[in-house]
Amino acid sequence: MDIGHLIQTVAIYAIPVLFAITLHEAAHGYAALHFGDNTAHAMGRITLNPLRHIDPVGTILMPLLLYFATSGAFLFGYARPVPVNFGRLRRPKRDMVWVALAGPGANLLQALIWGALLLVLNASGAEEVFFLKMCEGGVLANVVMAVFNLFPLPPLDGGRILVGLLPWRQAALLARVEPWGFFIVMALVVSGLVSALWMRPLMAVTLSLLDLVLAPLAFLLN
Repeated sequence: MDIGHLIQTVAIYAIPVLFAITLHEAAHGYAALHFGDNTAHAMGRITLNPLRHIDPVGTILMPLLLYFATSGAFLFGYARPVPVNFGRLRRPKRDMVWVALAGPGANLLQALIWGALLLVLNASGAEEVFFLKMCEGGVLANVVMAVFNLFPLPPLDGGRILVGLLPWRQAALLARVEPWGFFIVMALVVSGLVSALWMRPLMAVTLSLLDLVLAPLAFLLN
């Protein structure tokens, strides 16, 4: 294992990943507050302090162990989820969709900002590779986080969105999966199915859409 490469990778991704995690979780809390649930606000979780969202095991230990165990081929981690009492939302079934969408939405917005910054740096003739790589890492980290969290199985955001959109009977059946959802998702991740059938296709589409949105800026800078 190349320790120097690990340190370089951590240095490049540290800031983008911290922002990705922090704003993702804070967005859930803010959306919940907007729609009537102040649980996250009362617990001080609507904050840009990353320490309030980092899980020592899921955010730090697990990714490092997986990096060393798989020589960097497989990484997985998670943050402390923001507590949301869906029963306090003004219209729980509808509002749960917006609360769940807020996290991935925050990541897509960040990906757009990192992409715009990369275009500006390239247009200005910046030659500092570290900052260029950080911008690329910011785009990638946020796209990965958004797409993965949109996987349609509770407790991931995509699962909660689907519960909110389905008719009551089907929604109730899907919601029952949530206690085992994390383990099912992990099994699908380890098997490679999530990567092959979900992550790669949707990441390709998302990156293409980001390029399309940033095309006017790229045209103005060139």
